[in-house]
Amino acid sequence: MDFYEAIKTRRSIRETDKKSPISDERIEEILGEALKHTPTAFNGQDGRIVLALGKHHDQVWDIVAETLKEIVPEKKWEKTRKKIEGFKQGYGTILFFKDEKTLEEQQEKMPLFADKFKHWADESMGMLQYVVWTSLSLEGFGASLQHYNPLIDDKIREHFNLDESWTLDAQMPFGTPLEKPGEKSFKPLDERMKIFKE
Repeated sequence: MDFYEAIKTRRSIRETDKKSPISDERIEEILGEALKHTPTAFNGQDGRIVLALGKHHDQVWDIVAETLKEIVPEKKWEKTRKKIEGFKQGYGTILFFKDEKTLEEQQEKMPLFADKFKHWADESMGMLQYVVWTSLSLEGFGASLQHYNPLIDDKIREHFNLDESWTLDAQMPFGTPLEKPGEKSFKPLDERMKIFKE
């Protein structure tokens, strides 16, 4: 599959099951390569990943459910519960973090750009998530990107015994797809892209 086909294949898949088309070792390899080769500002390497498989994957979504049960109105809880259970039915979850300590060190080293590093870290995080998501899609997985942070941050950090400087950015549940993505519509490119040439 060429690069553009890979881009087209990556879509939000929310219904998956607990099967994997590849080994856990291959998943680890994909995540390691993504972390190593996704660009970061001044090669700061501030992105962090936790791969949660098996009971740890289930526990991530138990934490989400327990946290939301306390704040979601009772009449809306059943819909929320079903959504969370759907993510729990997948094979695993990738948790994406930014290391605030690394960002602070960069700010101290380069004070001229200090106010830019958080913005650049967001850009790097988006690229990292996209690289991982597209890579999983190429291997036959379905995935989606979820954001239950900051509600679950402390409990997730405690569960995985993570450093306080790791700030949760997103959660990516994944598994073998049980659904096909719907049709996607596109706005006209001439409204979104301007070309100037001689």
